[in-house]
Amino acid sequence: MLLKNASNKSKRINQPDMGELEHKFEVEINTTENKQKLPDEVKAELKETGMMDEKGKLKLKGVSPKMLKKMKQEFVNCPVLKEEVQFVQCFICPNFQSRVMGKVLCKGDSLK
Repeated sequence: MLLKNASNKSKRINQPDMGELEHKFEVEINTTENKQKLPDEVKAELKETGMMDEKGKLKLKGVSPKMLKKMKQEFVNCPVLKEEVQFVQCFICPNFQSRVMGKVLCKGDSLK
């Protein structure tokens, strides 16, 4: 019995170019070993939108517990708020476009 050989040609995967999404800023993601706390107003907003339960546990759709743990140790220098913010806060921001290779693509629009 003869088996047909499968094609060894790999398909080209188009990787997103950072220029494809409309954004004003490319913000570097930094990590820290220290535990970071979300501000109370952010926690309240997360609870209102259903992204955090009453006990304070984050429930972000499409984010695994392992990735969430990593995200809690990351922060960015937000160009809109002009301060360091925890990456989770950046991730839920309406200006968040995408996370690509250690950078965040930010629309840069005013938040209020």
